[in-house]
Amino acid sequence: MARIKPFKGVRPPKELVEQVASRPYDVLNSEEARNEAAGNEKSLYHIIKPEIDFAPGTDEHDPKVYQKAIENFKKFQEKGWLQQDPTERYYVYAQTMNGRTQYGLVVGANVDDYLNGVIKKHELTRRDKEEDRMKHVRINDANIEPVFFAYPDNKEIDQIVAETTSHPAEYDFIAPDGFGHHFWIIDNPETIDRITRLFAQIPYLYIADGHHRTAAAALVGAEKAKANPNHNGDEEYNFFLAVCFPASQLNIIDYNRVVKDLNGLTDEQFLEKISEHFFIEKKGSEIYKPAALHNFALYLNHNWYSLTAKPGTYKENDPIGVLDVTISSDLILRDILGITDLRSDKRIDFVGGIRGLGELQKRVDSGEMRVALALYPVSMKQLMDIADTGNIMPPKTTWFEPKLRSGLVIHKLS
Repeated sequence: MARIKPFKGVRPPKELVEQVASRPYDVLNSEEARNEAAGNEKSLYHIIKPEIDFAPGTDEHDPKVYQKAIENFKKFQEKGWLQQDPTERYYVYAQTMNGRTQYGLVVGANVDDYLNGVIKKHELTRRDKEEDRMKHVRINDANIEPVFFAYPDNKEIDQIVAETTSHPAEYDFIAPDGFGHHFWIIDNPETIDRITRLFAQIPYLYIADGHHRTAAAALVGAEKAKANPNHNGDEEYNFFLAVCFPASQLNIIDYNRVVKDLNGLTDEQFLEKISEHFFIEKKGSEIYKPAALHNFALYLNHNWYSLTAKPGTYKENDPIGVLDVTISSDLILRDILGITDLRSDKRIDFVGGIRGLGELQKRVDSGEMRVALALYPVSMKQLMDIADTGNIMPPKTTWFEPKLRSGLVIHKLS
């Protein structure tokens, strides 16, 4: 059962929130962060991407860059750009995209729950990425950015959230990307206690987005526990910053592929090989979007094609084998294009569906890429089934949007 706790959030005063808040560290590069933070000394990028305070080209893993993160976090607090709440609280964080709003509870999630599998994952993590985030958590002694969890829907929690959000929000703004961000404080002790007890009845939490941040936060918490001879399990470092959304409110969007070459094949040979496992329908120059599971869109040489996997080409009863990402990875990327490792092969790149299928067309038409493949998105049910059966999704399967804004609230470990 899920163990959560309220915490004394560190957050910006209402009038500064739009200047402080930023996109997550991993959705943009150093140059983009430098541009977004230009002229704004209060931007959280100075803490989460502190290389922007050095000359362009500075290695983001340089010790002086990590040192700068510490200095900047301290400065933000000294100047009052970030202030700690006086009492332990939960918070509600809602996001609006395309007229649709999803409501999450901001909590301290438990380190042991992650280590014991109560917090379930569906993706493998890379040690180098974990290590980078562990350093960031360690040096700041804080979870600066939240992770994004889902939980099975619960009516009573929904009621508490609905009651909280019927009052004016503490923060309410539209970010430069057009998405709305809304934030409420829950400081009533009885409501706080009720939320803690309701979560204690929830069997599992699911990592939707932020596997590396979750792993890093949990590993640092475990390190601190080991180093404390008087450890009792209730210390602040046993918890990390998470926003938990009811699964039914979350929307996974497509995560698509572009490939640099056809592995020595002509267009005709490539399409002929595809036709062994897929029904192919030429759609012409108009963008074609996959219409259902096991239907794919292919863009090649100024033409879109509909590909539908033939019966018998995938394992209907295997939670991984039935995924479109598995079907396309095995039958097209591996067997025809010779791409076996999606994580490391330099011939392939991945494009989040938020950019639209026009982005795939553009990258192929420019000559940078030779072919694009668009997939129908995975469902939350598929994700939870995979996590429940202890399976791991193939790389680059899920893309959640909108992303959580960083800097609305921070969790200190001591």
